[in-house]
Amino acid sequence: MIGENEPAARCLPAGELARRAAVGWERLRDCDLCPRRCGVDRLAGERGFCRTGVRAVVASCGPHFGEEDPLVGRGGSGTIFFANCNLGCVFCQNYEISHLGEGREVAAGELAEMMLALQEQGCVNINLVTPSHVVPQILAALVEACRRGLNLPLVYNTSSYDSLATLKLLAGVVDIYLADFKYWSPCSAKRLLQAPDYPACARAAIKEMHRQVGDLEPGDRGVARRGLLLRHLLMPEGLADSAEIFNFLAREISLATYVNIMEQYRPCGQAFKFPPLDRPLDRREYLRAVDLARRAGLHRLDEPAAQRLLRRILPRNDHQG
Repeated sequence: MIGENEPAARCLPAGELARRAAVGWERLRDCDLCPRRCGVDRLAGERGFCRTGVRAVVASCGPHFGEEDPLVGRGGSGTIFFANCNLGCVFCQNYEISHLGEGREVAAGELAEMMLALQEQGCVNINLVTPSHVVPQILAALVEACRRGLNLPLVYNTSSYDSLATLKLLAGVVDIYLADFKYWSPCSAKRLLQAPDYPACARAAIKEMHRQVGDLEPGDRGVARRGLLLRHLLMPEGLADSAEIFNFLAREISLATYVNIMEQYRPCGQAFKFPPLDRPLDRREYLRAVDLARRAGLHRLDEPAAQRLLRRILPRNDHQG
């Protein structure tokens, strides 16, 4: 059983983390880590959609204070940003990293060193950004890092284009799932993410994440210690997808799902080729999305933006029925 404040990976039976790392590593031989199931032999240097071989590629590593408040605390979130991605979002705000692969390859031992260095710097968690295509490499690094005293919660910061088999390798390892849900429509997902199955995969993945860790739980000084935190990046003219996503969360996950409705969209990458993504989000679209989330029954909307806004506008909106 996981202790009150003990990170999940520290509570696994002896040898279990190493066993899962070995299982994941073998899956690189005919890669099926994510829903694309490219089938390439990454152990032999072959590369599929994610353009990543046997070693993870790290773009940056350090304390980050721009995440949601429950992930930051006083020491910041210890972010390790992996290059490359299993999605092909045309609007990606980290295009050079996710599409062009800027970063450097690291072995498992060096990745473990990064985790331990972040702990030494006072970070409140280890935040693995874009990890879906490098789960075996992460598990191998955790074997070494935990042996050497890593004792921070693990955050799995994902687009939600994850396979259930891979997520099950992470059960009892990940403490906090930080999951994005981008699009509900398969047509939009095909056109803008290069993944028509994204909506169905994201729904299944988010259900599994919530099954593993439940609703987000605050710990000391409001810093999260376990649970699911859901992000939804609003897109221009995307309110139909937003409404469906909020209703799904309310009906099939939990009314207490902690949701960050993100309003910072700006055209990046190839977005200028895909109207209406060639313009910034309109403030009215954000206000409408917050109202849609509230009407769906979701009541844990991220501070400071959404929840403070709700306290201002909802008394009027509620009276409108």
